[in-house]
Amino acid sequence: MERYFELVDHGILWKVLPGQVHSDNIEMSGLGASYIVTYGVDKEGELCLLRHCVYPTLRTIPNDTHASFQLDIDDQHIPHILVNGVYSREIPISFLIHGLLTVSSKRDGILVERKFYPGAKDRVTIEHITINNETNSTLEIRIDQERRKTHSYGRGTKGVYIVEVIHDGDQMLHLLPGETYSFSIYYSARIANEPMRTWDGNEELLKRLERVNQFDDLLHLDTGNPGLDMMFRFAKIRAGESIFDTHSGLLHSPGGNSYYAATWCNDQVEYAGPWFAMTGDQIAIEASKNAYKQYIPFMSEEYTRIPSSVIAEGFDIWEGAGDRGDAAMYLYGASLFVLSLGEEETARELWPAIKWCAQYCQRRKSPEGIIRSDSDELEGRFPTDGKANLSTSSLCYGGLRLAAILAKHFGENMLYEHYTKEADALDIAMEDYFGATLHNFSTYRYSKGYDTLRAWICLPLCMGIQKRIDGTLDAMLSDYLWTPEGMLSCELGEENPSSTIWDRATLYGFKCAFLSGKANEIWKAFEGYCEKRLLSDRVPYAVEAYPEGDKRHLSGESALFCRIITEGILGITPKGMNSFSFMTKLPDKLDHLYLRKIYGFGKVFDILIEKEKYQVIVDNKVISQGSCGQRILVTL
Repeated sequence: MERYFELVDHGILWKVLPGQVHSDNIEMSGLGASYIVTYGVDKEGELCLLRHCVYPTLRTIPNDTHASFQLDIDDQHIPHILVNGVYSREIPISFLIHGLLTVSSKRDGILVERKFYPGAKDRVTIEHITINNETNSTLEIRIDQERRKTHSYGRGTKGVYIVEVIHDGDQMLHLLPGETYSFSIYYSARIANEPMRTWDGNEELLKRLERVNQFDDLLHLDTGNPGLDMMFRFAKIRAGESIFDTHSGLLHSPGGNSYYAATWCNDQVEYAGPWFAMTGDQIAIEASKNAYKQYIPFMSEEYTRIPSSVIAEGFDIWEGAGDRGDAAMYLYGASLFVLSLGEEETARELWPAIKWCAQYCQRRKSPEGIIRSDSDELEGRFPTDGKANLSTSSLCYGGLRLAAILAKHFGENMLYEHYTKEADALDIAMEDYFGATLHNFSTYRYSKGYDTLRAWICLPLCMGIQKRIDGTLDAMLSDYLWTPEGMLSCELGEENPSSTIWDRATLYGFKCAFLSGKANEIWKAFEGYCEKRLLSDRVPYAVEAYPEGDKRHLSGESALFCRIITEGILGITPKGMNSFSFMTKLPDKLDHLYLRKIYGFGKVFDILIEKEKYQVIVDNKVISQGSCGQRILVTL
C-alpha cells in the first residue's frame, strides 16, 4: 500500500515528494451546493486542479434521480493570476484535508494557498486564494478576468439556470516583499429571474469551519489510536455535511456526483438515520425525520410495496428494482432511530409507519417462514433466486426486536408478544433456510440454490443472532472474501466473475465482529482498512463501490463507519426510550475509549472506558461505574 498522506492535527497532509504523480478528489457539501475538487500532481510535476459543482435544487429535465444541475468549471472561465505579466507553471507543495481542502504551491517567487469549501447555505462553492511574495522585489499581480463572468446556461424544471464565476480581487496590485494578499472566487448558480448575489469569502470560510467544529464536538472520540480517532472524525464530517435544503425541507442524500435532493430506504433510512439520532445535530436529525416521513404516504391499506427512493426534492419516486426489502429496511432503521433519539413525539409520529412495515413484512412471509423480496439494496447485481435473501430477513428480524421494545413502551402488550414471537420464529426459519456450511465454514448462504459466500453473511450477527459467529468471521476474513480493499461482495467464480467491493458490507462486517465479541480477531483487518482509507490513494472517507462507482465517497457509508464505534465496539443496544445496554470490554489494542457528548435516549452522556473500569456520566454526575468485562444496562 502506497501512502501519500500523514496524520496531522485535525487532518491529513500530503507533502509532495519529487517524482510523485497522483490525483484524487474530495466532495464537500453545504445546504445549497456540493463541491467535488480533483487535486494532485501531473507527470510534469505541475499542479492539477479540477472543479465540479453540483446544485441539487436546480432540477434538470427529465427530473429523475440524477437530475441535479451540475457541471465542470472549465479553465477558461477561472480567474488566473499573472506575476509581472507572466503566466507560469505552478508546482504543488502540499495538500491538506481538514474539513476543507487546502492546496499550497509555488510559482515565480510567490507562495499560493487555495482553500476550497462550499457555501454554508447558498448555491455557491468557493475558492479562497492567498498569495505571499517571498522574493526581495515588489511584484505586479494581475487577475486576468473581470469580477463577474457568466460561465454557462442550463435549462430545467425551474427555468433557465445561470452559472457565474465571480471574484472579489483587485484587477491589479503591487505586492511588496513579504506581503500577502487574499481574495475569493465564487462559482454560483441561480435561476434567471433571481437577483444576483455577492458573498464574503472569509465569512463563508468561518461558517464552514464552524460547521466542521460542530461535527468535531459531537460524539468526540479519544481512543489513543490516532488513525481510528481521525477516521471517525472524517466520517462524522462526510456523514453530516451531505444535507440539502430542498422543496421538501432538509434532506440527507448520498452525494457522489449522482444522488442528491432525494432519500433512499437503505442509505438514509437504514444507515444514516440511526447514527444521526445520537449526534444531537439538529440539522441532521431534522433531515432524518423528513426522510422517514417521505415514505409514509406510500404505506397503503392494500400493502403495496413502498418505493426504494423518493427523488427530485420529494416530487417523484424510484422503484426500478422492485421490492428490495425496503419495508424491512424501514422497520429496522426507523425503530432504531426513534429508540436512540428518545424523543416521545417523534416516536409516536413514526410508530404507525413502523407497524405498517412490520405488517407488510409479515404478509411477505414464505411457507418456510422467511421474508420474501425481489432483490436487496444491491438491486440484483449479484446472483440470487429473486425470491428471498438473507439481507431482507435479517433486517426484518432486527426490526421486529426493536419494534417489540416500542410496542411495550406504548403499552401495546399484545403487539409486544406478537413481535417477539414473530422474531423468534424468524430466527429459527433463517437458520433452517439460510444456515449452511460453505467451504467448510459454518455460516449462511445468501439465497436458495446459490452456495457462494457473500459479504452480507455478517447481517444476522449485526442483528444479534449469535449461532454462527466463528464460521462467519472466518469466512469473512478468508481468501474467498477478504481483499486489501475489504470484503468482496461475492466470492469469485462462474456465477460471479466480478471482484467488486462495496464498503457498506465491509463496514457492517466490522460492526458485527465487534458486537459479537470478536474485536481482537478483526482488529488487524479493521486497522488496515482505516489506514488505507485515510492515508493511501483514495482518502479520507469510506467509499461506495469499486470498480463500479469508482470509490465514490457516498455519505451513508461514513455513517456506517461511525456506527462501528457506537454499536460495534461499544455495542450500544436500545432497551427502551431512555435505556440501553453497552459492552465495557475493550479490544486488546486499545487502553481506553472515551466517547463524550453522546446525544441519545433523551439525554446527553459520556462513556469512559479504561482497561479495568468504566464510567457513564450525565450532567457531570457518574450514574454508572464499575469493573470492565460485562454488558451493562443503563437507564438515563
